[in-house]
Amino acid sequence: MTDALPFSPAAERNKQPILDVLRLVLPTQGLALEIAAGTGQHATWFAAGLPGWTWQPTEFDTDALPAIAARAAAARAAEPAGGGLVCAPLRLDVMAPEWPFEAAVFDAIYCANMLHISPWATCAALMNGAARHLSTDGVLITYGPYLEDGVPTSPGNLAFDASLRGQNADWGIRRREDVEQVARRAGLRLRERHAMPANNLLLVWAREP
Repeated sequence: MTDALPFSPAAERNKQPILDVLRLVLPTQGLALEIAAGTGQHATWFAAGLPGWTWQPTEFDTDALPAIAARAAAARAAEPAGGGLVCAPLRLDVMAPEWPFEAAVFDAIYCANMLHISPWATCAALMNGAARHLSTDGVLITYGPYLEDGVPTSPGNLAFDASLRGQNADWGIRRREDVEQVARRAGLRLRERHAMPANNLLLVWAREP
């Protein structure tokens, strides 16, 4: 049973639209690392919808790990023969100079709704870590709200950005072009931009050719 576990209404709303894009972007099988897994709703949903994939969820907040593990166990019990595998969650601080699986290589790294609720320095840490751990043809996938040059920002995102900055001066919706610049310094380029519901974007990053 998952009723007593932490629950994100936003993750519940966006998990299927994101999965729909992942099915277009990803090959039929691989190993995925999820950064900032939160409640684990995405990892379990994506594993069920992408049966050839193994998901390694990670989270900075150690207190969140048992709930992620419990949700994955409940998903396996509900559908033991279907879907991909969700590994035991690990703690990951993206700012650490070495991640806890330094020798691992991933076919996809997925990070949703982290950049705007963490210091700007985490963007470079994410890009550098992805460059270290992605396979040759692997992709980094980021999801969330962005500001974009030449694209009007929705009133909702403007209000959200002001709210974030009011809570913490280091937070705020990031300008997509600034993220691209940081990615290029790490050897990654923006390969795909997918407009998503609720004024979010799903961005796919790959190694420079």
